Amino acid sequence: MRLNDAINKIAFISDYPPRKCGIATFTQDLRNALSSQYPHSDAFIISVNDIKEGYSYPPEVRFDIQQNDISTYRNAADYLNFNPADIVSVQHEFGIFGGPAGNYLLTILREIKIPVVTTFHTVLKNPDADQLKVMRELIRLSARYVVMSETGKEFLEKIYNADPLRIDIIPHGIPDMPFVDPNFYKDQFGVEGKNVILTFGLISPGKGIENVLKALPKVISKYPNTVYIILGATHPNLLRQQGESYRLSLERLANDLGINKNVIFYNRFVSLDELKEFIGAADIYITPYLNEAQITSGTLSYAFGCGKAVISTPYWHAKELLSDNRGILVPFNDPDAIAEAIELLISNETLRHSMRKRAYIIGREMIWSNVAHLYMESFIKARKSRLSFTKHRMVIKTLDEENLNLPKVKTDYLKKLTDNTGIIQHAKYSIPNYKDGYCLDDNARALILTVLLENTQFYSEEIKSLQETYASFINYAFDEENKFFKNKLSFERKWLEEKGSEDSNGRAIWALGTVINRSKNQQLQNWAADVFIRALDGVEEFISTRAWAFVLLGISEYLSKFGGDRIANQIRDELEKKLINIYKIVSSEDWKWFENYLTYSNAKLSLGLIASSMISGNQEALSIGLDSLHWLCKIQKSSTGNFAPIGNDGFYTRGQKRALYDQQPIEAFSTVAATLKAYEATKDIEWLKEARLAFEWFLGRNDNQVSLIEHNSGACRDGLHIDRANSNMGAESTLAYLLSLTLMYLYSEAYSISENNFEKTEVEKISVVTN
Repeated sequence: MRLNDAINKIAFISDYPPRKCGIATFTQDLRNALSSQYPHSDAFIISVNDIKEGYSYPPEVRFDIQQNDISTYRNAADYLNFNPADIVSVQHEFGIFGGPAGNYLLTILREIKIPVVTTFHTVLKNPDADQLKVMRELIRLSARYVVMSETGKEFLEKIYNADPLRIDIIPHGIPDMPFVDPNFYKDQFGVEGKNVILTFGLISPGKGIENVLKALPKVISKYPNTVYIILGATHPNLLRQQGESYRLSLERLANDLGINKNVIFYNRFVSLDELKEFIGAADIYITPYLNEAQITSGTLSYAFGCGKAVISTPYWHAKELLSDNRGILVPFNDPDAIAEAIELLISNETLRHSMRKRAYIIGREMIWSNVAHLYMESFIKARKSRLSFTKHRMVIKTLDEENLNLPKVKTDYLKKLTDNTGIIQHAKYSIPNYKDGYCLDDNARALILTVLLENTQFYSEEIKSLQETYASFINYAFDEENKFFKNKLSFERKWLEEKGSEDSNGRAIWALGTVINRSKNQQLQNWAADVFIRALDGVEEFISTRAWAFVLLGISEYLSKFGGDRIANQIRDELEKKLINIYKIVSSEDWKWFENYLTYSNAKLSLGLIASSMISGNQEALSIGLDSLHWLCKIQKSSTGNFAPIGNDGFYTRGQKRALYDQQPIEAFSTVAATLKAYEATKDIEWLKEARLAFEWFLGRNDNQVSLIEHNSGACRDGLHIDRANSNMGAESTLAYLLSLTLMYLYSEAYSISENNFEKTEVEKISVVTN
């Protein structure tokens, strides 16, 4: 191994002893073997706890994760990024990690920049939808994959589309034991002079132990000096759920069969040294599993590699390892076949010893020292190829290397959500949820969309009809007496509150200003101007920063049409000052924001100041708007370079951890709108890049690489979870997408694009986005 190939630091992600689990033991053995063979390497563990109190770990465990607490997975990713290893070795089994099919693990792998080698201890032939998604994402995020059998490799290739050149077959490691006569060990257990059959491992249904018990009466009738040792503690998960009921049922069965003098239960999770002695004492090892879906068996590997005569049911690993007469395969659930196989091996000493010898010779390839070298070769390949960084290159591909096809604006789903009252705010999947009724917020957004569409090829009489419906809702929501809008309306057309939120009122004023400035419908403009003037009364009393921004957007639109309105100009100046002053109070060099938290519609605060400054000429407002937006865009990027808005699941409070999920479409739209306005104000094409990046989030350029769009209908899913897109498609999300798409069309000249395809120009090439 050349010096520059050296792997100096290895991080294992797995469970770990003293947790009682086969994979925990495997990880400890592999880690110890690597440390022994490569003493210069620091191999440490990020362990997964399945109990709240955790475990008393040895010092190599540097960080632990709570299985069902996703925040600890995020913390683990941070830990790895600040304490980088040369390689991350994931020991994967679905049940170890939290979330559907263990998908919490993906939280770590998506955020780290270290090559990952994943060992698949389970490769399912018929995965469910969650398992398939997790496996394919693991394959995408890993540089290389380790399986322990040819069957595992075949499944990875054919079922999960893994690159065969990145798959390494490395056998399950085994201890290095001498090839000695079992009688050497038997006196330690008081079974000298007996035929010893052994099964070991965590005890649980599915292991088929009852079938061996049922086979024993026939064997004992011929060979009464036979004992069956069942070594292992009850599986911890089973113990927590059912106690020792399964083990007790086995003991009752042995008693009922009259073989209790020939069966020994060792209810312990033994050390490696103890296990070697038990294996050493066995004449025959048996794994009577009940079905074929076992791609790897550590217990089978140990017994076979240590030179035992093995009987097994034909699960996948056993069929492969015991082929060519290296063991005896018996049918599933067949005690008679098990009895015949045991009798054959007891009676034919020559067959038994030749089988042992062949297994032991093959097992020399499986000892831990050799397995450690094979893993190190895989680690070096992963590091040299840097294929683990494909995920970064793929999602931050140069924005001018790959043309983005703008989808056509489809409004079928918008029409589906809209009745003669307005747009229904929520949906269950794609079915409008009448129970939640309507809200002013969504109808204001919908009205803005229809007005923007007037300036595109997608406007139609149907859109005009929708436009009038949304305007009618806003008109109905306006309280003539109090000069305030109501917000929530039940499906039965009953207002659910006397007064709407400041934010909803601000959005309504923004929508009215947009109609006044941009609509080509004179009657609609006249109505909007009438309501707009009266709705401005009282807005100076608003205390919501977002409401200030929404009103500034509405006033900016209005003043683009009627710049001499002194009252509107005065209100704009006051709201500008409020946002500027609060920014000066709250912001700092590392927190360039208006509040001590980032919640929803964040970019609208910057957008409000930028739009207002373009009317007022206030350079301080423009500077703050641009600086805060630039900072927000930087914050809203993942380590892969993707747009990653602040998650709705906790938001982001200053000095604390930001929420990564649930990412909301409204944030993407807010960023698209703000960055395009920033481009309009500055003509700096960097803002076009940011807008395009945020828009592509809808189409799948996100860390999950999941499209949120139903292109045939124009529907948009309600958010991006850690492992999937939200299945519901409500009004806010669909409008956020349609508004973003429409804005991209309206700014198409800035991108020098044709109707459906971005094309580079020499003047406005979009340069490489790099880490």
